[in-house]
Amino acid sequence: MARHKTFDPEDVLEKAMETFWLYGYEGTSMQDLVKSMGINRGSLYDTFGDKRSLFLAAIAHYNDTCVKNAIASLEAPTASKQAIIDFFYNLIEGAVDDKDHRGCLLTNTAVELCPHDPQTKSRIAANLRSVENAFKKALSTATEQGEITTNHDLQPLAQYFTSSIQGLRVISKVNPDPETLRAIVKVILSVLD
Repeated sequence: MARHKTFDPEDVLEKAMETFWLYGYEGTSMQDLVKSMGINRGSLYDTFGDKRSLFLAAIAHYNDTCVKNAIASLEAPTASKQAIIDFFYNLIEGAVDDKDHRGCLLTNTAVELCPHDPQTKSRIAANLRSVENAFKKALSTATEQGEITTNHDLQPLAQYFTSSIQGLRVISKVNPDPETLRAIVKVILSVLD
């Protein structure tokens, strides 16, 4: 007879995601995961498989929670220039409030694993494309509504904003000073003027 799980898989996946986000894939041991998740090794392996499978599940969870929540305002039917501006200033608030200075799990993973891990690279690229597409949608709406006039093709502009997020997330790990981050965002957003 199968034993009933005494834990919520989504709850422990959230804890695993937080651990990988804090220490990275290579810096996180199975013991770190067992401790942070509050389950034993057998339950971890039975539920998620090996460390790599758990990590990929944590990346998917990050996308389904953190990324989708962050870009929801950009994907709204009425999203436009103000949604883009608000997105960047909300990013600063989140970075400043993060006392562990974790940055972005996608960015951290891209730097750590993507150069030598095609499967992870593919997943991170797909997640970043969703951010890029959200920016493109908001830019398209802003252009249609006459809020911005641009000589730029919207796709590279959306890519620019997506790459700017990644840069901000790295800088916020090193220098989470709000004034510095606001000054950088002001320059990033100047392409909308």
